Parts: sequence; C-alpha cells; structure tokens
Amino acid sequence: MDETSPVALDGDAITEFLGTGGTGVISLSAGDDPPVSRPVSYGFDAETRSFYFRLAAPADSEKAGRLDGPASFVVYGETVDGWRSVVATGSLAPVGEETVDTELLEGLRRVHIPLFDVFDHDTRDVPFQFVRLDPDSLTGLAETDAPE
Repeated sequence: MDETSPVALDGDAITEFLGTGGTGVISLSAGDDPPVSRPVSYGFDAETRSFYFRLAAPADSEKAGRLDGPASFVVYGETVDGWRSVVATGSLAPVGEETVDTELLEGLRRVHIPLFDVFDHDTRDVPFQFVRLDPDSLTGLAETDAPE
C-alpha cells in the first residue's frame, strides 16, 4: 500500500479545485445545539473568494433558523493527482433584494450553482434562500506521496 501525507494547497490550487461551483457539505451552528450538516451545491467566485448557496429553507426545517450565523463548508474529491479537500469557515449572510448590489450581481454571474432535485414534492412548492459565505478562513489539503 502506498504511503501518502497531506500538504497544504496554496490559493491558486484552492481556486482551481473549487472551480466555479460544485457540491460539498455545509454545517450550520445555532447556540448550544449540535451543528446541522447537509450536502449542498455551491457557486464559488474566485475574484471575491466568496461562496454562494441556494438552500431549501422551509420554515419548519432545521436549516431555516441557522442561515445567518456561523458555518463551515467542506468540498472534497479525488482528482487525477489524488484526494483534495477545502474547508471554509465564517458567517453566512442572506442574499435578499435589499442586499443586492453591483458587486453581488457580478459575483453571481461568475459562479455556477448546480441544481439538483432531491425533494419528494414539486420544487415550486419549496422555499429557497440564497446565502453568501465570505470565509474568515479558507484552507486546503492535497494528498501526496510520502517521502521514503
């Protein structure tokens, strides 16, 4: 079995791995309750280093009350060069009509948020909310062969 060890990804490698969007796992905190973790699709704007999410947020969901607080987001996957992972932490901010400005619109034009239908009823009946994560921390690791 080959030995591997992780090495830190630099900013350019993180941007390349994230692309303009894909899927990952978001964890949302609320007080002393355990975080709620869910697989989600994302858009990533390399220019502002911001993540955008289109999240289903029915009023009775665990996510609904946690969309404007601390969060962590993980993207991981196997590439031709081995496994990669990126972790972003920070606070989420709702993106509503009142917060739409030129920078936000430009950021949304630069991302691609994959849309997946994993709901058991018509998505026209599911309330969605756009949120943005401007990470306080953005780190990445890459698998590499361990020195012999």
